[in-house]
Amino acid sequence: MLSEQTIISHKSEILEPSKIIGLISDTHIPSRAKRIPKKVLKTFEKADYIIHAGDIVELSVIDKLEELAPVLAVYGNMDNQKVSGALPKINSLKIFSWKIGVMHDPNPPFGKQRIREIASKNGFNVFVYGHTHSSKIKWEGKRLYINPGSPTDPDRPYLNKPSIGLLTITKEIIEPEIIFI
Repeated sequence: MLSEQTIISHKSEILEPSKIIGLISDTHIPSRAKRIPKKVLKTFEKADYIIHAGDIVELSVIDKLEELAPVLAVYGNMDNQKVSGALPKINSLKIFSWKIGVMHDPNPPFGKQRIREIASKNGFNVFVYGHTHSSKIKWEGKRLYINPGSPTDPDRPYLNKPSIGLLTITKEIIEPEIIFI
């Protein structure tokens, strides 16, 4: 009979704690999709937090995401009064020493300067936004701007795939990722 053995490394490794943040925007449920795609839910199973950057349409979307992790959300331009009355226009979360801000529509197509102003004024290290339905990661110096796109209604579906985002955060680094679903 074989016995189990435990091998202990003599190397001392320091594993830095990390947090995973799921990023989602422009779900438009139920107007453009019946539910959150299963791949989104599967991907967010490992998330410590989820950020929704607006155009939720029904608050049940937040309830479903909160089954996986705490949700930080804002309302978008397509959200009805029930949603916009329950959520702020801009919100933020601090993880380790990083400040992450979120807003649905900081007017990205017509004013990158507006995005920079909002992020700078609020001291955001990361600024998450939605509205365009098109995923994007952009670093400007040490500040990250990220749009997770839309998991249900991508901009120009013939070019773009449905998408979400993930941030892996430690005390030292932020690693952004777009996941196409």
